[in-house]
Amino acid sequence: MNRALPVVRLRVPTDEDAVAWHRVFDDPDVMEFHGGRSAELSVYEELTARQRRHDAERGFCLWTVLDESGRVLGFTGAQPWPQEWGPQGEIEIGWRLGREHWGKGYVTAAARMTLERVRTAGVGGVVAMVNARNTRSIAVTRRLGMSLAEILTTPVSKQEAHCYRLAL
Repeated sequence: MNRALPVVRLRVPTDEDAVAWHRVFDDPDVMEFHGGRSAELSVYEELTARQRRHDAERGFCLWTVLDESGRVLGFTGAQPWPQEWGPQGEIEIGWRLGREHWGKGYVTAAARMTLERVRTAGVGGVVAMVNARNTRSIAVTRRLGMSLAEILTTPVSKQEAHCYRLAL
């Protein structure tokens, strides 16, 4: 079944979005593949500030995803891969939504917008690093047309991670 994707908007994260992200991500299901528990508000304050810098410098970032009514759903976007392992020097796309927004097509719609924006910014290809057990995110990579390029073991948690690639 091929259903229409919902309408979403992406915006550069505001100071207020740090509070919204903290609220919508305060769920063990949401954080299962991101350390298992919610981060402190200060982490989201620093993250949103960093994303504003990325947008100003590169023309893309992790944008706040809004539904038609303007409600914050989470984030989707792109940024340089931040780790000292894996696809160093490459641009990673990623997403995270509040639990109540899963399974409705929001991530796919927002990720497609992200691909268009990074292509417009001159990026020739992207990666997505996904925990091998994260079947929902793996499904999104497939809907975006990404291909599994590499299987890695994360240095700290020793979990299997998949690196998906897409030429733009």
